[in-house]
Amino acid sequence: MISVNNLSLQYGGSVLFSHVDLQFTGGNCYGVIGANGAGKSTFLRILSGDLESSSGSVEIKSGVRMSVLKQDQNMYDDCSVMQTVIMGSPRLFACGVEKDELYAKEDFSDADGIRAAELEEEYAELGGWEAESNASQLLQGLGLPVPLHDKGMSELEPRQKVKVLLAQALFGEPDIILLDEPTNNLDVNSVVWLEDFLMDYAGTVIVVSHDRYFLNTVCTHIVDIDFGKIKMYVGNYDFWYDASQLMQRLAKEQNKKNEDKAKDLEEFIRRFSANKSKSRQATSRRKLLDKLTLDDVPQSSRKYPWVGFKIEREPGKDRLFVTDVSKTIDGVKVLEKVSFIMGKDDKIGFIGNDEIAITTMFKLLAGELEPDEGSVKWGVSTSQAYFPKDNTEYFTNELEMIDWMRQFSEDKKESYLRTFLGRMLFSGDDVYKQVKVLSGGEKVRCMLSKMMLSGASVLMLDQPTNHLDLESIAALNNGLSDFSGNIIFTTHDHQLLQTVANRIIEFTGDGKITDRLMTYDEYLDAIKEAQ
Repeated sequence: MISVNNLSLQYGGSVLFSHVDLQFTGGNCYGVIGANGAGKSTFLRILSGDLESSSGSVEIKSGVRMSVLKQDQNMYDDCSVMQTVIMGSPRLFACGVEKDELYAKEDFSDADGIRAAELEEEYAELGGWEAESNASQLLQGLGLPVPLHDKGMSELEPRQKVKVLLAQALFGEPDIILLDEPTNNLDVNSVVWLEDFLMDYAGTVIVVSHDRYFLNTVCTHIVDIDFGKIKMYVGNYDFWYDASQLMQRLAKEQNKKNEDKAKDLEEFIRRFSANKSKSRQATSRRKLLDKLTLDDVPQSSRKYPWVGFKIEREPGKDRLFVTDVSKTIDGVKVLEKVSFIMGKDDKIGFIGNDEIAITTMFKLLAGELEPDEGSVKWGVSTSQAYFPKDNTEYFTNELEMIDWMRQFSEDKKESYLRTFLGRMLFSGDDVYKQVKVLSGGEKVRCMLSKMMLSGASVLMLDQPTNHLDLESIAALNNGLSDFSGNIIFTTHDHQLLQTVANRIIEFTGDGKITDRLMTYDEYLDAIKEAQ
């Protein structure tokens, strides 16, 4: 359905990717992956026609309709929710507008009647009479309640607008759907619904995502942008990862064999080239050496950090007691009589649509807020490290990264601090960058370095995967899975929740919580059974 032929893109003097030849066909879902800056979103823009490549072509069969998830949340603020979704089928929307304008005319002529009849026929063929019903089903599936469907887009919250734009991209059964990070800011139920929708979809889906579980669930192919190339692999993300690791290992092993063979040949030539009886053999080996090609293993654009947390002081039996905690934020009671006790083996995943309530609870646990009622009591031998959802206040000064880290360390030596920063891919002169100019992902890695430095027995993380690439998320996942202490965290990453949490606390949106001693997948199964 989409043919990519000898595609190249060059920015300034550097080539982002080149000589790309790919075929995207119907009935498949393609996950586009690559390191931050590799060109994932750029590649989608080329496919959509929004950006022109340096060379090559993208060919799409005539009559094929492509739909793209819009990134500007405010571009439809002058429209209603329902209008915005139906705009996902441009011809249907235009047909409806022209038809309504004709019927609104006071001097309705015979020519207008003929034109109206043509429009009515086209409108019906395009599914116009079912358009609002279909749009409503999409919106409800994504968790936007019916009372909001006739509201103006300007009246919605940002997370609600994201759902409307996603419904727009899915509306009208387009032949091709391009989705750039569609699960961002979606709640659990909405992500599950989207997974089901895409798995049943008959057209071509091309999606960029950092969510490993999502990629594993929906993708039939992986499109990997690396080494300045774009290659396609059959299978989901886990299959691609295993295959890519194997290929890298085999390539390195072959390189090592070639290098060893070259050294042996060079040594033989050096030793016997002056020996008349051995000169013929030396000449023969020189010819072998000339033919031996040492193909360097290409340097991947991916960088894998290392995340690991060690407890400095083992805590006692008592860990955390939250008793009848209530809190009102901006006149709204977000927590009401919340109570739970954390045991020594608990790794708690906070989930729910009410992110304000979750973040408020984290701030109460971290001591940044005081409860209006009730109490938060930590065991006297515990120590806590906190990763806030908004880290802005940590990076407002003009400190260089190495001095920023020095604030949180008893050992002030640069070599010691570089160890922690190096694990998070900061090396060389990187450590002298001012923290206020760091990117979102770099700030997250700094905060994780700070937490690794702390030696805390309890880790508290509010959306730690925001701004991280797949490699960093995997490293964080490994670090949390290996941690022997307590963890309280929230994330949109399904795999992180499933592999780390052994207890789920859901914030139900009415100030209350539901506490379940189970894994995340067990929790989802229990919810399905209860419905």
